[in-house]
Amino acid sequence: MEILFCGVCHSDVHTARGEWPGTNYACVPGHEIVGRVTAVGAKVTKLKVGDIGATGCLVDSCRTCPSCQKGLEQFCLTGATFTYNSPDKHLGGHTFGGYSSAIVVDEAFTLRVPQGM
Repeated sequence: MEILFCGVCHSDVHTARGEWPGTNYACVPGHEIVGRVTAVGAKVTKLKVGDIGATGCLVDSCRTCPSCQKGLEQFCLTGATFTYNSPDKHLGGHTFGGYSSAIVVDEAFTLRVPQGM
């Protein structure tokens, strides 16, 4: 997703100031993201190229543990993947947030923004 807009949350400020332990550098904060879908995987059904999407602080989870099955992905027992400063299970390294130019997000963690909104 090409990032068009990103809000500023106080957790972003804490992270940028180094006030929270465990920050992985280089760190790119931002987890209130609106962007344009630029590509989709073969199994994606909720979004298409050109759609405007929004995502928050989570971009992935295992979806199989009891927490995920209850819709509580933030408590994923194998470790939820947060928008930024989180281990990237697919690409390696760690995730970069909304102040970057693009982000890869699972469709389960993306809302389609209706046209004209």
